Amino acid sequence: MKKLLFFTVSALILAASLPVKRALLISNRKNHSEKIYSINAVSQGFSVNYTHSVNKGRVHDYYRVLPSGNLELYKTRFVSYGAGIPEPYETEGAEFLVTEDGYIIQKLDRRLPCLVMAVGLIAEHSVTVGDSEFFLKDFFKPQTSLEFRVKRLSILKIISTRSPIDGY
Repeated sequence: MKKLLFFTVSALILAASLPVKRALLISNRKNHSEKIYSINAVSQGFSVNYTHSVNKGRVHDYYRVLPSGNLELYKTRFVSYGAGIPEPYETEGAEFLVTEDGYIIQKLDRRLPCLVMAVGLIAEHSVTVGDSEFFLKDFFKPQTSLEFRVKRLSILKIISTRSPIDGY
């Protein structure tokens, strides 16, 4: 009976430790223990938002998670052009739209294995998943180099680590 109980408990612990659920992991590139994650970003997509250093308008870059685990920048929204804002002609098939709120370039289809960026001092970098927006400076020190990457998390990791992005 004790062997059966030990085997059952061991099997449950092992099963709970296996990486099963995909999540967007945002981590400090120098100290990987500093990280946050979002399971919802995998299914809903997310945007990285910031204040442009030259024109001071907000820029919103929209990403989705592909089945391969890569990220795809598919759209950007901004209020006026400035350095670093893509031109529609740079990407074959991209579409440029003018709206009441500014400009949109869609169908960018830029795929990348991970996104690397630094938490800005003035840019007010934030990430939006669904209706929830959170500011990166609330989780990481300014000028911290971050990596956005899709990883598999275990049930144990999900239960033991609160996701400030998803609220659980």
